[in-house]
Amino acid sequence: MNNNEENENKRENRDVEINQNSPEILTNSIYTPAFLRQQIGKLMRVEFLIGTSMLVDRIGILQDVGASYILLRSFENDSLVYCDIYSIKFITISTTGIYGGDVNRRYYY
Repeated sequence: MNNNEENENKRENRDVEINQNSPEILTNSIYTPAFLRQQIGKLMRVEFLIGTSMLVDRIGILQDVGASYILLRSFENDSLVYCDIYSIKFITISTTGIYGGDVNRRYYY
């Protein structure tokens, strides 16, 4: 087994199955995590408040959402960015940007 195959086998599956026993914060779209779970796969710009007055943004494809975090896939270098959900102030969700699920990982916007 080569190194890439070993890394693939070690990867953790982060997709959480949502069912009737899941916490309401992940199932009821009046809560941010549940709303954002409905946006998985979309291109978005997320702005974070750092400190009391500094805004920082990240742009990417929403990969996953947990109770206290989101995962964005950066389209600049295809890396995952783990983001604190409590620092988010604004999210701009593209209505035309769609993540193309083909083998070449093309992004359309």
